[in-house]
Amino acid sequence: MSVATTTRQVPSAGRLSARWVVSDAVAVTRRNLLKYVRVPTLLVFSTVQPVMFVLLFAYVFGGALRIPGVNYKDFLMPGIFVQTAVFGSTQTGIGLAEDIRHGMVDRFRSLPMARSAVLAGRTVSDSVRNLLVVLLMTGVGYLIGFRFHGGFLFAVAGILLAIAFSHAFSWLSAFMGLSIRDVESTQAASFASIFPFVFASSVFVPIATMPGWLQAFAKVNPISLTVNAIRALTLGSRTATAVQGGTTGTHVWQALLSIAVMVASFVPLSIRAYRKT
Repeated sequence: MSVATTTRQVPSAGRLSARWVVSDAVAVTRRNLLKYVRVPTLLVFSTVQPVMFVLLFAYVFGGALRIPGVNYKDFLMPGIFVQTAVFGSTQTGIGLAEDIRHGMVDRFRSLPMARSAVLAGRTVSDSVRNLLVVLLMTGVGYLIGFRFHGGFLFAVAGILLAIAFSHAFSWLSAFMGLSIRDVESTQAASFASIFPFVFASSVFVPIATMPGWLQAFAKVNPISLTVNAIRALTLGSRTATAVQGGTTGTHVWQALLSIAVMVASFVPLSIRAYRKT
């Protein structure tokens, strides 16, 4: 009596390979998202810091920060969306470093699955989590007086732009985690490298209030470009032009270009680093 068995052979190229890559990426995404279902405190505590920043800047510093022509809470929240997404993207590198430590990457390598699915599944699952947190921040913003003034479609576009930026940043984080390979070191390196970009940007204050030498950096900072685009979408074109200059279309294209450059740079670097693990 013989037992028939079926094995999966992953082709190196072609349509079937692309189909299996997507299927494997979905499976890895589901595996990463299930972790938040089984350990909900991970999601709960990941929202504490953004809520604290909202309340801190809105009620502690907001009284001292005056932005001509706009309510400071309306000015602040687009920056909070991007800051929340960026800090959330650091979990990509930390999660990959943790998988390396616990041998999960070696187990993935032993399975007949697409190698790129591990990275794609991790970045997509973290983007989904970031979307949930940004939506929560939107609710918190509405409770304290924030409003979308550009209309529903522009509001959706602003949130999606924040998530697209977080996805691009996840690939940078993935590269760091795969290169460092230690959870604690990856976490420390991630926050040390992100903090200067977040605070030397237009997240909390207009760039025009900064010293001249810092303005030169802040204007080309990808975080500033993305925040300016989301702010233009949420405030409405006239108010945004008065507050930060430039048209909504210009700000959006600059943000999309910065996202494209980050993806084009760090996707191949992350894949190369993964192959070396």
